[in-house]
Amino acid sequence: MTDRRKAMISKIHIAKQQLQMADDSYRAMLARLAEGKTSSTKLTLQQLDDVLAEMKRLGFVQKTVRNIGKRPNPQDDRKRYMAKVEALLADQKRPWDYADGMALRMFKVEKVAWLDDDQLRRLMIGLEIDARRHGKGTEAWEK
Repeated sequence: MTDRRKAMISKIHIAKQQLQMADDSYRAMLARLAEGKTSSTKLTLQQLDDVLAEMKRLGFVQKTVRNIGKRPNPQDDRKRYMAKVEALLADQKRPWDYADGMALRMFKVEKVAWLDDDQLRRLMIGLEIDARRHGKGTEAWEK
């Protein structure tokens, strides 16, 4: 099975969930669009395209994947601060792009990886304050 087929079949199953289709309705739709076939794995690429088009007509909206950013790889002396920043981001379920945005707003530096030690420490404190503001307590952090 090619990567394109796998991706299309996955999209069809996501659309089925998003549209909250019952299994019998889903299989009836497949049979109507694909010459009696009732399994998405048995469909040709054209039939998969037809099924996706029908699901979009029924209201399926494909969501784009968020760019979550890349975790920086710091030097040894900065790993402690970076670990704390990563933990604070994870607690708040925020991507690395959030920390990059804070670095840009606070220091006019585009990436967390480019911050100096003092800026990194201040960013970490800013994330701690944000965590407390949103009800996530943080333990004391010593330098």
